[in-house]
Amino acid sequence: MNVKTTAITKKEKYRTEVRTDPHHFIVDEPIEVGGKDLGVSPGELLAAALASCSSITMKLYADRKGWDLEEAIVEVDFQRDLKFNVTNFTKKVSMIGNLDEEQRQKLFEIASKCPVHRMLENPIEIHTERV
Repeated sequence: MNVKTTAITKKEKYRTEVRTDPHHFIVDEPIEVGGKDLGVSPGELLAAALASCSSITMKLYADRKGWDLEEAIVEVDFQRDLKFNVTNFTKKVSMIGNLDEEQRQKLFEIASKCPVHRMLENPIEIHTERV
């Protein structure tokens, strides 16, 4: 899957317009670091990608199986350890619906198989080009 995202930061401090095809939204830094808090921060966006991908994957799986998953709730928090250059994500997964324990356990496992989770678990290479 090839995804193109463009981020444009202009003169208005750190307010950044992010464009994907066909969506657009604002990313900004919190006030305490000089931004205007007009949108989520880049770190919050990364955590949101992991949380939303996990919950969507759970819902997709439950729908395919015909299971009564009313809500898939995923909370993500992360801590960066700059000394050791390590980032630790913590995912808390909960489910609302008429599910037995076996279904709940399977959906819990499925939450770790979403594409974003798998990307973050594996080595990532970033190639930067000047244009």
